[in-house]
Amino acid sequence: MKLVPAEQINAVLDWQGVLDAMHQVHLGPRPSIDDYFIGDSRYGLFSRGVILPGAGAGVKIASMYPANLAAQPPLPAEHAAFVVIDEHSKAISAICDGPAVTAWKTAGDSALAGRYLSRPDSEVLLVLGAGPVARALVEAYLHIHPGLRQVLLWNRTLAKLEPLAGQLQARGIEAVLVSDLDAAVARADIIASATAAAAPLIKGAFVRPGTHVDVVGGFRPDMREVDSELVGKARLFTDDRVGALNAGDLAVPLQEGVIGEGSIEADLFELCQAQGVRRAAGDITLYKNAGGAHQDLAVCLCALRRLAAGV
Repeated sequence: MKLVPAEQINAVLDWQGVLDAMHQVHLGPRPSIDDYFIGDSRYGLFSRGVILPGAGAGVKIASMYPANLAAQPPLPAEHAAFVVIDEHSKAISAICDGPAVTAWKTAGDSALAGRYLSRPDSEVLLVLGAGPVARALVEAYLHIHPGLRQVLLWNRTLAKLEPLAGQLQARGIEAVLVSDLDAAVARADIIASATAAAAPLIKGAFVRPGTHVDVVGGFRPDMREVDSELVGKARLFTDDRVGALNAGDLAVPLQEGVIGEGSIEADLFELCQAQGVRRAAGDITLYKNAGGAHQDLAVCLCALRRLAAGV
């Protein structure tokens, strides 16, 4: 059994490799996946498992304690590991650093869908959040849209984003810290949100026609990043219908009667196998990134293959 730390994972992965591995998973049969959560907004234990025929199986285990962020010095709010199970022997073959896998997988999930749902001529990206996933989303969208001319960054505490903005600017990327979120939403072609918000941050009244909105952060019924107005006027897509409809971003509009269970047009398997969707120039697309352990497994297996090959 191998223990694979974040440093090794980050050293061997790149966005093209991750997207290729995740795309391949979505071209095959649907895996058996399930999630389990106990706790509340103060502290929770979360696990998600997968059996993926032909590839193996795995389980993510996460301990989530947001109060760690207020510690001095701050500690990670999430500690996690992904356990990889060998396809043939059914033995545990590796334990991979969970946060590293999560960042690659979550942003890769969004970027894979974004290749099909966002406009190719998108120029302005807005990212909400300051954690590792938000940072990974910036890089993933820059990979699929190298023509992006401006990256807008928002967080409740803007100072947390100053290092990221400086790093992007040093690479010649126009990165701007924004305090007026509504105004930034109105300027963006792509909006990606990875926060733990309990109340909507992105309001449908300010989202322009033609915008792609990527909703990543909320996974519980009490978490929301977008309001019901936006959900009601957008074309809806997700990676997992069950997980998406359990998250507040869609669960609340569903309870309000704004949408129905059939309002989601396609999931990520359908997007990949159909090679996208037809969209009019003024369509607003909304992708609810609910995740799935099959995606974590794909990232882990990609990293393990590259490590074994000495890449």
